[in-house]
Amino acid sequence: PITQLIDYEQFCGIPPAQATEQAGQTEIPEITVAELKARMDAHQDFVLVDVRNPNEWEIGRIPGAHLIPLPQIENGDGVEQVRRLLNGSELIVHCKSGARSAKALKILQAAGIQGKNLRGGILAWAEAYDPSIPKY
Repeated sequence: PITQLIDYEQFCGIPPAQATEQAGQTEIPEITVAELKARMDAHQDFVLVDVRNPNEWEIGRIPGAHLIPLPQIENGDGVEQVRRLLNGSELIVHCKSGARSAKALKILQAAGIQGKNLRGGILAWAEAYDPSIPKY
């Protein structure tokens, strides 16, 4: 019988943010969904990039986000797309829970592009602001 849920991130080999920082790897700056919502409400200038896959994008999205899937960032095409979108604006990146967007930000940082990771991803956004987005 199943008695408890596994840690999905650990099971998939995605290290927790604290372990990554302790290992001396590049720290990924984060922003909370409350901070993102406040920036949206204040009409601040930023670019929100969603690095999930197109099928996930169809399930639900944060208003104003631009879809640039992680595989496109990994192959370099997405890096140039992000560079074109930014035009001096701040970058905020999100995925489902925050792991893929952190990976995308590491790649973007290596290309000289700074940004922030949305802590908890679209799942945190759905929980706090948009319950119409299905949790998948």
